Amino acid sequence: MTTLNSSSAGSIITGIRFSATLIIVCGVIYTGATTLVGEQLFSHQASGSIIEKDGKAIGSELIAQDFQAPNYFYARPSAAGYDPTGTGGSNLAPSNPELREQVRARSQSIQALEGVDANKIPPELLAASGAGLDPHISPQAAEFQAPRIANTRGLQLNQVKALIDEHTEGKQLGLFGQPRVNVLKLNIALDNASMKNENTED
Repeated sequence: MTTLNSSSAGSIITGIRFSATLIIVCGVIYTGATTLVGEQLFSHQASGSIIEKDGKAIGSELIAQDFQAPNYFYARPSAAGYDPTGTGGSNLAPSNPELREQVRARSQSIQALEGVDANKIPPELLAASGAGLDPHISPQAAEFQAPRIANTRGLQLNQVKALIDEHTEGKQLGLFGQPRVNVLKLNIALDNASMKNENTED
């Protein structure tokens, strides 16, 4: 029967101590410290970037929602069904017949809703985002929907376009990405504008 000599036993004990120390430092102390700092300095982001209306949480500015009513702006298609627990793309190649059929169906639906030809539809509204939960659309995709919004809301087209301009975010740090519009924030502003317009008419 083989027995451990004192050197081998010492090495095992040292390894266990080192592993335990790393677990405590990296898994407890570091994680706790970064969580605490995040909550203190970036409480909104650390809490999920939740958006509230009338004191009630209605969503996150980081996760797209499925707006289907004709009086709201809609986001990009979602291969995940707008389910935050199932984020991801379809992984279908551009040549895949299933993907082509999905794009064709989306195109027909948008043509009927917006009253436009297929070649007028921004490509981003036909293709699902990689994460499946992209909360933003481009200003161009928002302006594409503006005539329908103005018509269904009884607003002037320039009012709707002004809201889009107000909620257009620039490039991150002025360098990265493209200008974009958060759909949920824009729809909230749209509700507020419609309510204000109704009160004015009364």
